[in-house]
Amino acid sequence: MAIDITVVVLTLNEERHIARCLESVRELAKRMVVVDSGSTDQTASIARAMGGEVFVHPFINHASQLNWALQSIAIQSEWIMRLDADEIVTRELAEELRRQLRSVSDTVGGMTVNRRIHFMGRWIRHGDVYPVRTLRIWRTGRGCCENRWMDEHIVVEGDIVPVNADIADINLNNITSWVTKHNLYASREAIDLLLLQEAVEQGETSGRAMSHQASTKRWIKQNVYARLPLGLRSLAYFIYRYVIRLGFLDGWPGLVFHAFQGFWYRFLVDVKVYELRRLMCERHDTLAQVVRAEYGYDIKQ
Repeated sequence: MAIDITVVVLTLNEERHIARCLESVRELAKRMVVVDSGSTDQTASIARAMGGEVFVHPFINHASQLNWALQSIAIQSEWIMRLDADEIVTRELAEELRRQLRSVSDTVGGMTVNRRIHFMGRWIRHGDVYPVRTLRIWRTGRGCCENRWMDEHIVVEGDIVPVNADIADINLNNITSWVTKHNLYASREAIDLLLLQEAVEQGETSGRAMSHQASTKRWIKQNVYARLPLGLRSLAYFIYRYVIRLGFLDGWPGLVFHAFQGFWYRFLVDVKVYELRRLMCERHDTLAQVVRAEYGYDIKQ
């Protein structure tokens, strides 16, 4: 039985994942919207065959792409759900949503779900990565995505309640694809960290609510992690995840995941932060000027 919810999926060359993603919500959602940023594979045709509506819009970052969808596509359902193309809604989550959305209070603006990560064929259960409670469901008109280049969250007006069931992130691409994608992510996160420093110095804050877990992690990232030395903080983070939070219990896939995502990725972000700062000093340019010259991004948009 479908519920009054529209699922929004952002895509770029996701022919390997999109059918599985939409199949997981086809009987749950009244509407499936795919916002594609110029795929050259069969993503769009597969999505349409699965019953999805496909819209094409140039990609700047995830936040601006999602907000474009919220502002430009006439979504009439009571609820909206964001889902990544390599994620699926589990049967348990579908059943919980059917049950909870029938009686949720009008004061509730958003709902969190648990996100579990599968890597190299294994569910990564340890290392402080499960459950990641992420706000993915919100009332239409009462939520939007933070305007950030990376680590963006949905912020809402109203209360936030949990749904104790999972979406599963099961990416089927190889490790080379993972590294390539995270190299791009590292560039955006370096930009985001430097923009965040500027915002904090100017006293800019959000007036809307995000999930408790997300706001706690954001505070730690801004007030603890960001104050540690570049490079050393990524090593400390890896030790925290792999040793203190027992990431080693997930075997070889756990070692690879925490070494890559907890250390290599965060170290690469620090290298790019250092490089951007150095180029700003050498050229006497602003962050926006250096980012446009080096990465081709217009961060003033």
